[in-house]
Amino acid sequence: MTSSENAESRPLRADAAKNREKILEAAGRVFAERGLEATLDDIAEAADVGVATVYRRFPDKESLVTALFEHAIDDITELALQAGESEDSWDGFVWFMEEVLQRQCDNRGLRDVIIGSPYTHDRIATAKLRISPAIARLIGRAQDDGHLRPDVVEADILVLEMMISSLGGPANQPQSNLWRRHLAIVLDGLVVSRSAPCMLPEGPTEDVVMAALRASKGLRH
Repeated sequence: MTSSENAESRPLRADAAKNREKILEAAGRVFAERGLEATLDDIAEAADVGVATVYRRFPDKESLVTALFEHAIDDITELALQAGESEDSWDGFVWFMEEVLQRQCDNRGLRDVIIGSPYTHDRIATAKLRISPAIARLIGRAQDDGHLRPDVVEADILVLEMMISSLGGPANQPQSNLWRRHLAIVLDGLVVSRSAPCMLPEGPTEDVVMAALRASKGLRH
């Protein structure tokens, strides 16, 4: 093990751990706003720490983006584990979907940076191995209890998350909860039986739809 790996494996002092969290939080904001063109100097300024502090924890941009990616994977895995402990398996499944989509839609820019980053491509397969068991258990419980349609597979959930999370971000700020409407529609299609369709949040205006279409094509006007 190298000296740098030894340093990373040792527990951080309280102040160092606090600075690391500040840097990660600031990096999330800055990368979401500016993309990977942002520098570590930009992130140090946003975190209100010295540049040397950033470089001490993250020697380059790759290590910082990778840390953000790993943090996101840990967060999703923990949500799936919590949801799997829910007394009602369907309620747990719905809660997981809502929590994951809330995070992705609140910071779609960061999500897009992480997913599109060349730094994380080689880690996606490993990340899937970490997340899959918890999500598979979540799906399996809801199916075994007769709530979730039996032909749903894990890949379906990933596709649905990608589709619905595309309704987040700045393009839909006038109707920031638009994703909840379409999640409700999707859930009505996933549940085996329901006495009546769930109540939907307000539908999108034409302006919101056009803004979303322009955003999906990378257009500004």
